[in-house]
Amino acid sequence: MDWHTGLAIEGYDPVAFFTDGKSMPGSADFEFRYGGAIWRFCNVGNRDAFAARPDIYMPQFGGYDPLGVARGVAVSGNPNVWLITGERLFLFYDRDRLEKFAANSDRLIAEAERKWPDVVRTLSP
Repeated sequence: MDWHTGLAIEGYDPVAFFTDGKSMPGSADFEFRYGGAIWRFCNVGNRDAFAARPDIYMPQFGGYDPLGVARGVAVSGNPNVWLITGERLFLFYDRDRLEKFAANSDRLIAEAERKWPDVVRTLSP
């Protein structure tokens, strides 16, 4: 979440990654507040799908790059560099990090899940 605007994933629609297979900016006309952030969507259907199952559509690790999380640091993910694996959305800082992750995703996800609680404690509201 952007601490200045309150927007999750820079205002991109988290459902569109799954339904359209691409990153799409959401609209202020279709917003939903969840988890202390403002989520934007392309249409009412995507907003309603997210409202029903945010756990499915939210990017893993709060939208932080899983390689950084696996190393114990919060590195912002870019909504234009992403991957869905294991039916979960991951955002990456850059294409190089996405490729490193894809080559060994199971191990890196496990390491990131182990370190995530420590990383969360370092984030400032």
